[in-house]
Amino acid sequence: QVKFVESGGGLVQPGGSLTLSCAVSGITFRVYDMSWYRQAPGKERELVATITTTGDSTNYADSVKGRFTISRDNTGNMMYLQMNNLKPEDTAVYYCRAYRSVFSNYWGQGTQVTVSS
Repeated sequence: QVKFVESGGGLVQPGGSLTLSCAVSGITFRVYDMSWYRQAPGKERELVATITTTGDSTNYADSVKGRFTISRDNTGNMMYLQMNNLKPEDTAVYYCRAYRSVFSNYWGQGTQVTVSS
């Protein structure tokens, strides 16, 4: 059974920081590229950051470059998103995703991040 447990979301003031975590079980974590997506109210889900299987390559949406850092721990089957200098426009539900192929990809249940004073 594939299971994702996302945590670390919450309410933070503009300029603050949060670290999201995604614990994965039920798949061979190390063979999956991992990503964080987000979806704000009334908007489509968008890709925030991606990390390859070994962690040697990452990509970010232009809107978060220089502020967010994606990382993974293949020993512990964990993925992280360190978010600094948060802005109100970062408010969204954040989802983790594991991708290997169109036939083998999985989503987490999401964690809410709210940036507001």
